[in-house]
Amino acid sequence: MLERQLDFSHSVRPEPHRDRTKQILRRHPEIRALIGPAPFTFWCILGLVGLQFGVAWFVADRPMWLVLALAYTVGAFASHGLFVMIHECAHRLVFRRRKANVLTGLVANLPLFVPGSFSFQKYHLKHHSNQGVYELDADIPSEWEARLVGRSPLRKALWLLLYPLFQTARSFRVKDVPPLDAWTLTNLAIQIGVNLAVYLLWGPKSLAYLALALFFSIGLHPLGARWIQRHYLVGDGEQETFSYYGKLNFLTFNVGYHNEHHDFPSVPWHRLPRIRAAAPEAYADLTAHTSWTRLLFRFLFDPDITLYSRMTRAHATGQPSNRLAGDAPSPDGSRPSSLAPAATAAQAAQGG
Repeated sequence: MLERQLDFSHSVRPEPHRDRTKQILRRHPEIRALIGPAPFTFWCILGLVGLQFGVAWFVADRPMWLVLALAYTVGAFASHGLFVMIHECAHRLVFRRRKANVLTGLVANLPLFVPGSFSFQKYHLKHHSNQGVYELDADIPSEWEARLVGRSPLRKALWLLLYPLFQTARSFRVKDVPPLDAWTLTNLAIQIGVNLAVYLLWGPKSLAYLALALFFSIGLHPLGARWIQRHYLVGDGEQETFSYYGKLNFLTFNVGYHNEHHDFPSVPWHRLPRIRAAAPEAYADLTAHTSWTRLLFRFLFDPDITLYSRMTRAHATGQPSNRLAGDAPSPDGSRPSSLAPAATAAQAAQGG
């Protein structure tokens, strides 16, 4: 597996969900009834926003150890939940109209310290329609990023801790999406105003709580293993999308059902388990994770799992390109062979 330290794995097959969606719908057309927005999600967003600002107010004059403890426990899960809600907005799964979902995403972003709602919505849809395409999928680490982190447990830990910064840097690689627009600037202006208000009204500890909750929710925390769970090649096969079926799905709005989500991105979070229940044969042979904590430690200390442990392709259709013709050579001078995803995996580009 040494070649993964030198280059990403490459596939000459289409992205692995669209065909599976068609197969599932042929056998289980009733799944179509699960598609559609869930407006009650808006109340979940208001509850999480209220919780975060409530805890931020509470810690204003508390000792710093309590700020850290609450940020790692309560804050991390609440912030993570708000990211899942922003994800729902990206797929128009809260309301039917785009503008209503954009505005709802801005509300969900209020306690998240950094402005990321609208930017995420833009780049995430590219991830669905172009999974594995390096130039269009910002979920894939940049080549310089993978070289920098390498196999070192310490650098992997720092990468997870600073994941929001690395994710922001990747966005500039996706040339098809303009980094700045009216909604992105609006998101930025609102977040600056909210952070300033928190600091002036409640003080630095309240603002520190919100910032720490953000970094813990998508960084060095069991929740941070979700970024590894989704698309990192952690098995011996060529499966490139993985679900998580552990107990934390209850606290994370079923975000672990990632194969199901990619197969049916127009199905909201609370209905995702019903996809697997309706079509168990479609997921029975796919490897899935059951513990984010175990996966976190495996990622940190297994030298064979690096940021290069990702499947890439030239196009979503699997067509070859000049970029793949220039695969990085192995130490012996040969070039790594292309990998083909399993024929049973197939994509759902339905809502993306």
